[in-house]
Amino acid sequence: MRIAMIGSGYVGLVSGACFADFGHEVVCVDKDPSKIEALQAGRIPIFEPGLEALVGDNVRQGRLSFTTELAPAVSGADAVFIAVGTPSRRGDGFADLSFVHAAAREIAEAITGYTVVVTKSTVPVGTGDEVERIIREAAPQAEFAVVSNPEFLREGAAIDDFKRPDRIVIGTEDARAAAVMNEVYRPLYLNAAPILVTGRRTAELTKYAANAFLATKITFINEIADLCEQVGANVQEVARGIGLDNRIGKKFLHAGPGYGGSCFPKDTLALVKTAQDHGAPIRIVETVVAVNDQRKRAMARKVIVACGGSVRSKTVALLGLTFKPNTDDMRDAPSLSIVAGLKDAGAVVRAYDPEGMEQARPLLDGITYADDAYHCAEGADALVIVTEWNAFRALDFARLRTVMTEPVLVDLRNIYSRNAVERHGFRYTSIGIA
Repeated sequence: MRIAMIGSGYVGLVSGACFADFGHEVVCVDKDPSKIEALQAGRIPIFEPGLEALVGDNVRQGRLSFTTELAPAVSGADAVFIAVGTPSRRGDGFADLSFVHAAAREIAEAITGYTVVVTKSTVPVGTGDEVERIIREAAPQAEFAVVSNPEFLREGAAIDDFKRPDRIVIGTEDARAAAVMNEVYRPLYLNAAPILVTGRRTAELTKYAANAFLATKITFINEIADLCEQVGANVQEVARGIGLDNRIGKKFLHAGPGYGGSCFPKDTLALVKTAQDHGAPIRIVETVVAVNDQRKRAMARKVIVACGGSVRSKTVALLGLTFKPNTDDMRDAPSLSIVAGLKDAGAVVRAYDPEGMEQARPLLDGITYADDAYHCAEGADALVIVTEWNAFRALDFARLRTVMTEPVLVDLRNIYSRNAVERHGFRYTSIGIA
């Protein structure tokens, strides 16, 4: 199959590289010349485990290429995927579809022969209808179908998610388009990946519903963690106790500082706005959004309490800045609110992250960056684990004790046990464990 991937960001690049690895001929298109130049030179603009090798292998095999020219990539393609950004729109929080609509207009001018246009971007219900209208208006004689094919990729595990998916959702009522999409994903038949063919609007809503449900699970266990601290219970044991119920499941029941990243914050907000616009408000998700926003700021107050009620002129060392490990993504990361809260309280903030510091620098003014965890901790009055990178799971507490001014550890990811930390003379604060 010949595939054009419009947008070479996280979703477009991972999807394009994986499709090429399946044996398809893939051209990734992006408006940013510097990004395309970097990709052509073998430099990957995002951090995702395994992606650099995957891209390099498929470029060498001639199955994957990069360009700023949309028309040649789209002309003659069997499937054209729209994988551009849909950030939250300023003012109302609704998904900004301007990039999707612009891509549709350009695609309309370039398609030749029957083409399946696939919205891979996360888009509100009804976006496929508008994409179809735009193309039909610009190219009345074109033979095409518009399909929704939402992505379900976890940053840090995206390649494995793409190649071994829980499910593939294809939204179309067009049998010819469904046949093309089945051929695109045919290499996954060996893995017995379930392919769910639905209506286009159903597929669009499925993506939002999935992310909202997972965000709800995270927020639920975080509120249970707060209750555990007040009543003398252990949230980790509560999570295990409920997670062993197959109706609930153990995933996304890890208490922490709140969710962030490129998907959950913007997708929950977009779903809330869509529901309100259609007169069917989703009160649970509205509350999830509000509680999560408040929680991130509350983590700074937890650090302040652990430091005796004041951090003015004290040095607080943060380990981890990205919203999760194995990514350099800083979008809506809890660290942004935590740093702001600590600085407002007068703290001197130092930070270290294995991959995210370059992304963090434009977002976090007035903090210093360290070369490693121990350099970060030097002279600190408190050490705070914000992101659970593997590099932070086996810290040398005897060494930390000698370099820190005060032996205070605030573990916002519960990766240590209290006994393991306190036997080294540290004062330990965790999430949801009294």
